[in-house]
Amino acid sequence: MKIFSLSRVVPFLLFICTVVCAVPVSAGTAPIGVSAKSAVLVEGDSGHIVWSKNSGEKLPMASTTKIMTALVAIENYSDLDAMVKINGKACGVEGSSVYLKAGEELTMRQLLQALLLESANDAACAIAIEVAGSVEKFAVLMNETAKRLEMNSSHFTNPHGLDHEEHYTTAEDMAKLTVAALKNKDFAEIVSTYKTTIPLNGDEGTRLLLNHNKLLKYYDGAVGVKTGFTKRSGRCLVSAAVRDGVTMIAVTLSAPDDWNDHRAMLDFGFSAYRHIDAASPGSVSHSIPVSRGSIPSVTVKNRDSFGLSMPNDSPEIRCVIEAPRFIIAPVKKDDVLGYACYYLGNEEVARLPLYAECGCDRLKDPSLLDKILRLF
Repeated sequence: MKIFSLSRVVPFLLFICTVVCAVPVSAGTAPIGVSAKSAVLVEGDSGHIVWSKNSGEKLPMASTTKIMTALVAIENYSDLDAMVKINGKACGVEGSSVYLKAGEELTMRQLLQALLLESANDAACAIAIEVAGSVEKFAVLMNETAKRLEMNSSHFTNPHGLDHEEHYTTAEDMAKLTVAALKNKDFAEIVSTYKTTIPLNGDEGTRLLLNHNKLLKYYDGAVGVKTGFTKRSGRCLVSAAVRDGVTMIAVTLSAPDDWNDHRAMLDFGFSAYRHIDAASPGSVSHSIPVSRGSIPSVTVKNRDSFGLSMPNDSPEIRCVIEAPRFIIAPVKKDDVLGYACYYLGNEEVARLPLYAECGCDRLKDPSLLDKILRLF
């Protein structure tokens, strides 16, 4: 198959919809009276900021640290259902605990549940030692992950979030972390769980784990993620909720009235945004002429879906089909022959491959005798 490079670009308007913005939505309509010293609200798919308050200020983050602990563990541990023998160094850590015993065995998944639901500091240390060999080496992995996620104003010294001068983040960095973490299926499943049980020292019984995030019960659409508190950090909270296809993530650091802060922030986000399903499988169809083929043209279609969560007052979304003016046979079924490109203003936000719906054989070239006979 040969594809001739002179592209035929066919723009068409899909519909009026809303656009993802990298700046806060209408500062004048922002949630009023947020108690947090630092806060940010982001759209969960893109991470774009919807609203913020001192979101770049470096502050301690208490047990919201455990979002990073969980993500590092999940990304660096091959089997979450493998058994972990609890190291004695993880036992007796101050603060929240599930009272692990040295030599006790739990799966990595169960330790993550204890970490994220009960905010267990002993589980945090057990995870760190199992994954990296020590709390100190695990902190190195945490900082490497922070660098990868462009959390440029954060530094981690431990897996549990207990106070340390060099252990800090910003609301904006914590939002970046949470956007990444919620894309992980295992993480998302655990933080959305309100209660579960794990074994207690083998066959001695069970531990009941209750999620400290009460928004899971009292806020419609809540899906996580983590609470935190120390005397130095104050009340810290990261929450996420999904409504009508829109995901909102709220972060507050040092927030005396964090639950009401998050309700107000999330409500504001959902009132300002909506989700648009721009493409579904087969919704884009285009015909490309075929030269020297057994059929005159081949139809191409998309197989992927594409949607956006965007502010309500945005410009139009448009689709531009990039495909050759014609192709030369043969063509194979499932060949990628073009792309459906989606634009918001001048920014390309998605590019979906267009696949040939059928094959097309090349016609046999006429012989010299045939060519001579056609002259008469």
